[in-house]
Amino acid sequence: MADETKKTALGLTENFSAMVCYLFGWVSGLVVFLLEKDNKFVRFHAMQSVIVFGGLLVLNIVLGAIPVLGWAVAVLVWPLSIVLWIVLMVKAYRGEKFKIPVAGDMAEKQAG
Repeated sequence: MADETKKTALGLTENFSAMVCYLFGWVSGLVVFLLEKDNKFVRFHAMQSVIVFGGLLVLNIVLGAIPVLGWAVAVLVWPLSIVLWIVLMVKAYRGEKFKIPVAGDMAEKQAG
């Protein structure tokens, strides 16, 4: 559970920093991961953001290159991505270490 009063290297509270990791997808995750050196909770969320939303970006690019069927699947992936984005931000802000299968384990290893 995140400490809402604990400050991070970014000068923000721990839970707010964790939420910011997801705000702009993999980009904000990467920025926070590079700037936050000590807080493992925030680093976990930052790396999970990079893995999940970077993976979704690659998936959408691949699906976009496949005519008709790929486009149809991409249309389904988009709303699921939005729901996942919101859930991850809320969970991070609440101080929960919510792990996405596979990506969460990878993020945990990278975060230290």
